Amino acid sequence: MATQRLGKHDARWALILAGGEGSRLRPLTRRISGQDLPKQFCPLIGSSTLFEQTRQRAALVIDEARMVTVVTRPHERFYSRILADVPADRVVVQPRNRGTAPAIIYALARLAAAGADAPVAILPSDHYVDSDEAFMRHVDAAFRAVTTRPELIVLLGIEPDAPEPSYGWIEPGEPIAGTNLIRVRRFWEKPSPERALSFWRSGFLWNSFVMVTQVASLLELLRDALPDLYASFEEIRCDLGTAREQQAIEALYEKLGEVSFSDEVLGKAPDNLAVLPVTGVEWSDLGEPQRVFEILEREGVQVAWAVA
Repeated sequence: MATQRLGKHDARWALILAGGEGSRLRPLTRRISGQDLPKQFCPLIGSSTLFEQTRQRAALVIDEARMVTVVTRPHERFYSRILADVPADRVVVQPRNRGTAPAIIYALARLAAAGADAPVAILPSDHYVDSDEAFMRHVDAAFRAVTTRPELIVLLGIEPDAPEPSYGWIEPGEPIAGTNLIRVRRFWEKPSPERALSFWRSGFLWNSFVMVTQVASLLELLRDALPDLYASFEEIRCDLGTAREQQAIEALYEKLGEVSFSDEVLGKAPDNLAVLPVTGVEWSDLGEPQRVFEILEREGVQVAWAVA
């Protein structure tokens, strides 16, 4: 990838997803912090939380005033201090976790109701990268791509260093002419070890779940893939940003089941889905304790704790 100067642009937004439970790492986060807290609010790697590291990383190319964080109310004691200085309209509080699809639709609906018609990056808050600047160069490139091709939803696909069966994999298709993007042929979620080895040898990519697109394009994709869920948020759009929002959202989330964006949207591999290969960056979703230990060992950190 050509080296470009990183800088912030007035038109860009970020949605930082911080509502997950991180249940597989709970024994580890409990051992580190003494609290039963989700991994994004734990200082797993370094002295700051993964959520704080995500915000700092995003700030390389997106102004902090245009970062919207999605959380869940049961986690308030974990994020209240971190978000104390963030304006209330930049925090989307879900009554409870209902999966990634409702979280994304809710946040996008808030942006649309506020009149935002601009490119947006979707950033999970519980990942590790070894170089913030190198990773955000790829995010910056994705922003530039959707500026010229606003119909595209651009995923960041990580060049794998192992046949990891517990990750989602992207099967690349044809290159998109005039860009450094590739069409997405298919998604493979958590394949067998044998199939993961085949994917690795065939040049497939890990799905980072980091994506960049126009607000309107992603809303259109969600409307087509999840019409009932989309319609339920449309019904309360006039309440968003008003004193009626909390009551409306409470009632809506009471009726919702859990809906995965990866399974129900990306898994359908729509025609306007593209992948930007990410090379030269070490990435992990830190989904298993062993991944945390491996990263700490590579960084020369002495681990004084262990999971009981």
